[in-house]
Amino acid sequence: MKYLKNITLVLTILALTVVSAMAQGGAADNESTVASYKALAAGIGFGIAAGLGAIAQGLLGSRAMEGAARNPGAAGTIRTLMIIGLALIESLVLLALVIVFAKL
Repeated sequence: MKYLKNITLVLTILALTVVSAMAQGGAADNESTVASYKALAAGIGFGIAAGLGAIAQGLLGSRAMEGAARNPGAAGTIRTLMIIGLALIESLVLLALVIVFAKL
């Protein structure tokens, strides 16, 4: 886990320095550059939202299965709450998609 955190940190720092290094050359205030960075930021933001939503859905599904396995009598209630939770998580991801398209 520590190795994964270190790799993530290094890649994040590398990505941020590459963007700032590329911004050094030429005028960065023209319309096409701003639009391209806007699209890049929207894509990264939506990617983060979708990725975290997928992780949350996976955790919710695994915890619901664990709960149903421990207490089979409550499986119906757990399933209902799981479906509601999945719908709420998915609605947040879809809201992020709508925001991305509204800002572009």
